[in-house]
This record gives sequence, C-alpha cells and structure tokens, in this order.
Amino acid sequence: MGSAKADAGATVTAPPVGGAVTVAVVGGGLTGLALGYQLARRGVPHRVLEAAERPGGVIRSGRVRGHVLEWGPQRARLTQGLQELVDALGLREHLVVAPEGLPLYVYARGKLRRVPFSVPDFLRADVVSWPGKLRMLQEPFTAAARDDESVAAFFTRKLGREAYENLIGPLYGGLYASDPAHMRVGLSLAHVLREFGLQESLLLPLLKTGGAIRPPAACSFAEGMQTLPEALYRANREHTRLGAPVRRLRGRIGAFTLELEGGETLAAAEVVLTTPAPASAAALAEIAPEAAARLRKLTYNPLVVVHLYAETELRGLGYQVSLAERAMVTRGVTFNDSLFARKGVYTVYLGGARVPDIFERSDDELRETAVREFRAVTGYAGEPLAVERERMPAWDTSWAALEGLTLPPGVRIAANWESRPGMPGRLVQAKRLAAELAGVRG
Repeated sequence: MGSAKADAGATVTAPPVGGAVTVAVVGGGLTGLALGYQLARRGVPHRVLEAAERPGGVIRSGRVRGHVLEWGPQRARLTQGLQELVDALGLREHLVVAPEGLPLYVYARGKLRRVPFSVPDFLRADVVSWPGKLRMLQEPFTAAARDDESVAAFFTRKLGREAYENLIGPLYGGLYASDPAHMRVGLSLAHVLREFGLQESLLLPLLKTGGAIRPPAACSFAEGMQTLPEALYRANREHTRLGAPVRRLRGRIGAFTLELEGGETLAAAEVVLTTPAPASAAALAEIAPEAAARLRKLTYNPLVVVHLYAETELRGLGYQVSLAERAMVTRGVTFNDSLFARKGVYTVYLGGARVPDIFERSDDELRETAVREFRAVTGYAGEPLAVERERMPAWDTSWAALEGLTLPPGVRIAANWESRPGMPGRLVQAKRLAAELAGVRG
C-alpha cells in the first residue's frame, strides 16, 4: 500500500501444499515463522502458509534511494531469547546494537524534554514540573487498578494529570497508536502490571530495585528487521509456502481441511492462526461463525509512516508527543540515524486513534505535515523519502469482544492482537506453543 517501494526484495519458491500434517500454521509473519521453526526443531510435521509472496508480515524493510527503511517495527529489544535465536540462525554478524545511553524524549510545552530512567534523572528532568513531581509522591497511597477503568483514568488517578499527559500517556499509548482514554485496564494493561509485579503501587517496587529502569539494548540488522523473518524462512523453507492464502477452513479436531486459493488443500490435525484479526475472522467464518463475528469487532488504528532524510545534530532513540499537544498530528519520531547509523533517516508516525481520518489525506499533505511538524519540534528541515499507510491493533475497548471467546478444539490463535505484543513476546509465545503442540503430538 502507499507510494514507497523498496529498491530490492527477495522471494523464494516454496514447496507444494498438498498432503497432511500434524500442525498447519496460517500466517508467515514473525509469530508463524518462529512457530514453524520451533516445530521443526521438535520434529513435528507442519506447514506454514503465508498469503503474501514474502515472509515477515508487518515486519518489512527495504532500501529507498540507498537508505535502509522500516515500515514495521523500527527495532527490537535484545532479550536473551532473541540473542539465542540470532545465534542459532547465524545472524550475529548482521546484528546492529544501538549505542548505550541514548536518551528518549517527549515533546511537551514547546520543547523536547528528556525521559528519566532513574530517580536522580527524574529529579533533574523537566518533563514533569515540580508540582507534578510532588503530586506523583501520592501514588503509593492511591488504590490499585480496577479492570473497568480506562488506562487514562488509572494513570491520572495514580500519578496526576501532568505525569500522565507528558510521560506515561505518550509512552504507553504510543505502543499501540491508541488513545489511553479508549483503553481499559482489564483489557490492555492488567497483564502488564501482573508481569512486572505491580499491584497496589507503581512506584514502590521500582524504588525497592534502586529506582533505575534498564531495558535490554535496542537492536536491528544491517539490512533492517526483515533480516530476521527471512532467516527463519530460509531455515524452515521446506515446510513453508509463500503466496498461499487460506480461503476456507473446515472440519474438526484431528481432521481439519484448509482450502487455498487455486483449489489446493491441506489436511491437518491442529491449526494455529497467526494472521491479523480480520484475516483470522475470515478463516473462522464457516467453522466458528460466532468467534469470527467477535474478531471482526476489533479496532485497528490507522497510522501513517513517513520517512524523512534530515541532516541534524539530534542524538537519541527518538521522541513521543505529549497528549497535551492536541494540535499536532505527529505521534512520535524514531531517530534511525543515531540508533543504527542510518545516516539522516528519521521515521515520523502520524495519526493513530486520535486522528481517525488520517488515511483520507493525500500523500502530499502527509509529507508536508511530517516535514512541518518535524521542523517545529527539532528546528531541522527534512526531505520526504517514503509514505506508507499501516494499521495497528488498538487494544482499546473493542477488545472486550475477546472475553469469553471460544474456538473449536484443535484451533489456536497466536498473534500480536490476542497476547503480548512486541517481537520478544512473539518469540516467547511461539516457543511455548511449539512445546505444547509437540506434547499433543506425543
């Protein structure tokens, strides 16, 4: 979609579909490819079916005018699981790790303000004023999260409006291009709080660990994030088919039939759907119409990705925009230049839930908006390289449709819209699910 095309891209012919397997994996994005790779390691007969002619799903990289650009995730966190996979796939020499200590900013009250990642940094930072900081000290005395309250109301109640609008809201909402006012704690945040052991208080557990936040290093690959799904595809090519859209799923546990465009069929004992919610709904339309109807209710936020070339002195991870800056269309910018030495490349994100009509604007208007707002924030002029339109799972109130979702026995869903998003989370789920399916086979 959109106007930008990469200078080069590789596709490889895959094997025919017919026959029978233990597990059919629908979707060749990161989750599906990683699942196929893990199933192959466990000796489980399987086939990965991807509708597109390239692997990777939303992970898509390429060169435009010589610059490496990303149209999906700009980076990943180098967790232990990702490191192990990188080494197993022989990608260590292609790995690019961001320099340590790169700052992250929020644009608030007319300037870029550094995000603090420790107590001393927080005391010095001006992203939250001193009255706002004093308000945050009340947090340990506030009540725990309620599943029925909005994420915006929760963070505002716990930390105060200024901290929410200038710090927490942009960082959390930016993960989904969503408005936290339209997200519910029980649907989108409760699992995160549980994972990090945050119950009554958000601040006290942090202070007990020394008050510093040290996430794994940001990383990518010399030719972009698509290097990873392409390597997974090559490692499991004999069991993966590209250009194979599943048009119909029927049958029952132990005897499913997947019908592909063109009339080919595949028999499978188990089926795993890793596709976006609309595609998963289409696959389930006959075998589980009620589940399909629920999936069709899920909202995807419109997000425009504009890549700019700019010669600047900027150094950092990038910036998000305060929720109080309501006139701005930009939600955030990634500094690919200082992250991975991609000279002059900056990725601007426009729209999201707060600008639902963003796709109605012309490419020229989107370019002009990205250039104008980038200059207003940074003081630097930028030249557009590419414009693309993408959609992201919103994790908003429409996710209530997943409560009580029932799938036919033998059918599973593994995707960034139903469980933990983010590339490390996708790899963890794929490995866990492969072990489970290997146990079922046993």
